[in-house]
Amino acid sequence: MFFKQLATKEASLSYFFGCAGQGKAVAVDVVAGDEDWFIAEAERAQVRITHVIDTHVHADHYSGGPELARRVGAPYCLHESDRGRVQFDFTPLADDQVIEVGNVQIRVLHTPGHTPDSLCLLVTDLRREAAPWFRADRRYPVRQRHRPAGSRRPGTGNGWHALRQPARQILNCPMRSRSAPGHQAGSVCGAGLSGKPSSTLGFEKRWNPALALDKAAFVDALTRDIPPRPAEMDAMVRANLGLAA
Repeated sequence: MFFKQLATKEASLSYFFGCAGQGKAVAVDVVAGDEDWFIAEAERAQVRITHVIDTHVHADHYSGGPELARRVGAPYCLHESDRGRVQFDFTPLADDQVIEVGNVQIRVLHTPGHTPDSLCLLVTDLRREAAPWFRADRRYPVRQRHRPAGSRRPGTGNGWHALRQPARQILNCPMRSRSAPGHQAGSVCGAGLSGKPSSTLGFEKRWNPALALDKAAFVDALTRDIPPRPAEMDAMVRANLGLAA
């Protein structure tokens, strides 16, 4: 399996990985303007991009996913909960769905929290072992700069369980599993983000303070001093939903 990470000027992180042996690849969280990079990398690796995936409807950048998918003739994928929200055709992904990309296996996990439609991708190189490393939208809970429309404050109603249940699924992965986040320090999507472009589950379980908090402290940490929404966020979300300006 090959794996490449692309750091963007918006402090988000994009990914390109797949199976060189069978010539198949996946592009994840493509930023508008970076489409040529993915096409060039695919040509260099002599692979075909079979899926273009956004882990959620982004609010910190304009997505290049739909345009890349159009150019390479691949499906553009979002979580199925975006049906009715996104105003153009996309391929819906379901929780626990498995995508085969040659010898690379991707398991989709619906992990609402950052946004209601957020998903993680558990990626396994079947030629090496059956245990995955995982790709998460973010490495750990941080103070959100915005609370998505329709979402609840964590700890009220089902909000707490919506955050904790996905975390339990991820925490059951092997300790050596690598976390490849979607954002890093400098992103407008959160506060308190690490500048590290990756981590491991074992490191986060040992050192991440958010994972040791009880419910009340966790809710307080996530909702205290939420920064204001950046001015361009609404425009980016509307564009990524396919809505008119």
